[in-house]
Amino acid sequence: MIYKIVRFAATLVLVGVVTIATWLGSGLTSLALSTEQIVKSLQTVPVFTIIDAQGAPLIAIDDKNKSQKVTGVFINQDDANKFFDQVQQRNPDIAKKVKVNPVSLGEIYKVAEYYQSIPESLIFAYVPTQKEVQEAEKIFGSNGQKYTGGVPLFIARGGQENNYLTIEQNSQVIIPMFFALSELQERIELFKNQKPELADTIKIEVIPLEVFIATLKESNDQNLSRFVLVPSEDTLKAAKSFGAKTTDAPKAIDDDLKVDKSFESKTTNTTPTTNK
Repeated sequence: MIYKIVRFAATLVLVGVVTIATWLGSGLTSLALSTEQIVKSLQTVPVFTIIDAQGAPLIAIDDKNKSQKVTGVFINQDDANKFFDQVQQRNPDIAKKVKVNPVSLGEIYKVAEYYQSIPESLIFAYVPTQKEVQEAEKIFGSNGQKYTGGVPLFIARGGQENNYLTIEQNSQVIIPMFFALSELQERIELFKNQKPELADTIKIEVIPLEVFIATLKESNDQNLSRFVLVPSEDTLKAAKSFGAKTTDAPKAIDDDLKVDKSFESKTTNTTPTTNK
């Protein structure tokens, strides 16, 4: 691969996109959410990129296909640092000009959307945390299915009607989607202690981030505003160590999970796999 620095001009890659009706199981209209609404949903999630002093991203160009330009968007700072170390070893001159830097996922989306019509534009490739991918593979494997990739988001259901588990935050009821499975599991254990009669009904679903973004793009279902991405505590700490600020930056989730009876979501055979 040849490493170069270019200005932002990107097309966002969507991996394993499913239909909106398949995921949410509800009737949706053809009107999509606005870019501003989607950016707001993604704005609180810090991710990590490798950029120069002017904010231009480091890209990789395929030796066999010069038109294919890719830049990595790392969910985990450690993965970004490891990639930077590889650049230092292979091309120290380039490494001197770039650094790992946090940026809002909302900003990544906004830039990608702006340039999506440009032929052969830059591809933003999401790089998931391998540990979480392995957890997603286990969840799918327990149901005889294969996780096809993407950045996994973990979400819980429970109760007699298999409703989403919610958290009340800032006087609003939200449906949290966790980047770190262990942090969701901690909340589930608290819920089970409070509602032991529902303990056996709890299931965990995996929804790729790429699917969630595609859903935001294709649907105007206002229920989507209730789904909130929860970055891992390690990611938030890493972003803060850079002095990074995001709009409405999320705080630690301190409230307990509850069964949401007001939001109905039917399940189908092709709904993302769950694990009891």
